[in-house]
Amino acid sequence: MEGTQSSSREHQAIREVVESWAAAVRRKDFEAILKNHSSDIVMFDVPPPIQSKGIEAYKTTWDLFFSCSGDSVIFDINTMTIFADKEIAFVIALMHCTEPGPGGERKGLDFRLTIGLQKIDDQWTIVHEHHSVPASE
Repeated sequence: MEGTQSSSREHQAIREVVESWAAAVRRKDFEAILKNHSSDIVMFDVPPPIQSKGIEAYKTTWDLFFSCSGDSVIFDINTMTIFADKEIAFVIALMHCTEPGPGGERKGLDFRLTIGLQKIDDQWTIVHEHHSVPASE
């Protein structure tokens, strides 16, 4: 896609949506996590349920995540690539977070993230998230 000033502004707006979402996760701020999401979001996640439909089901997945995450949450974007046109965009990212291990110790988890966005009422809105981890032997 061409690197026009307009597309540069769109990419920056999308980056801000994703970065503010990740920062909200680190703060455990439900209102900010949900802020830029569609009411009918569809999310594919690593732990069950593997598919959540709608904002209430999406919020429930974060209840589970935070119940297992301890006091502090590491939820970092390592790399992010944005593809966008005027109304549809997607983001691919490599992420790092911590997860509880057996016995309560915390271990790092690297995962992949794909986010689909749609421009609704001149605002980039997350309509799809897909979290995945590499298959292991």
